Amino acid sequence: MRHNFKNLKVWQKAMDLTDLIFEYGKDLPANERYNLIDQINKCSCSIPSNIADGSGKTTSKHFAEFLSVSISSSYELETQLLICERRNYGSINKLREFMELVGKVQRMIFSFREHILKPETSLDS
Repeated sequence: MRHNFKNLKVWQKAMDLTDLIFEYGKDLPANERYNLIDQINKCSCSIPSNIADGSGKTTSKHFAEFLSVSISSSYELETQLLICERRNYGSINKLREFMELVGKVQRMIFSFREHILKPETSLDS
């Protein structure tokens, strides 16, 4: 059960999110460089990285475990973006756009995870 992760729409969308988050971090306060900015960057990278890592596993169940880690990283990112919102960091419009994209990526990962865990439909049934 190997997938070419670069062809997965969910990986591509997660990469788009990572690009946007890295750009957003450039506008955050310099005193957050080694705290919030680094954490936001790390967990945004973790989302597509775990999709890619899982795509090389030999079983659907093992791949699904990596997708679960990816979803967890997206929840962590969402929390950090909410912290930015509460602290009035960056553009509120960008934050809302990112939160929508995070939600979309979460739904895509969850749906893909459910899809790969479905038992194969037998042609005999």
